Amino acid sequence: MKPQVALMRLEALCAQSEQCSCDVRQKLYRWGVSSSDSEKIVKQLIDNRFIDDERFAIAYCRDKYRFNHWGRVKIVYGLRAKRISSAHIQKALTAIDAEEYSDILKNLIRSKAKTIKDVDSYEGRTKLFRYAVSRGFESELIANIIKDRSLWLCDK
Repeated sequence: MKPQVALMRLEALCAQSEQCSCDVRQKLYRWGVSSSDSEKIVKQLIDNRFIDDERFAIAYCRDKYRFNHWGRVKIVYGLRAKRISSAHIQKALTAIDAEEYSDILKNLIRSKAKTIKDVDSYEGRTKLFRYAVSRGFESELIANIIKDRSLWLCDK
């Protein structure tokens, strides 16, 4: 693909949704654009503010915890996989509202508890804990919520 065509396609894509520089580079590689042209295109997209990794990290973080109900740990791994800098990741994580984040975890535990037969047993609580960890939430926060049964326990 010609570099000018690739640039136009990427500008249209970036205008529709947030993209990170890593994803754009991968697209250019798949399209067969040379590495020197790819770097010029990425630089131009960054200069024209079509790509902003910090803005991408904030949007990614917000979407993943609100819509996919991911915890901070899973979000960090996802952003690292996209080669986002640690500074951008930390800034994105500060945008998470602590109360909303905790409510999401409580709702996840509450809904999972409905599927477990003996939620008061050691095995039941372990299943809840493992489930929440698999969703990327922090162990300490999970343990505190599971200990306070009034936060999540519901009638079956």
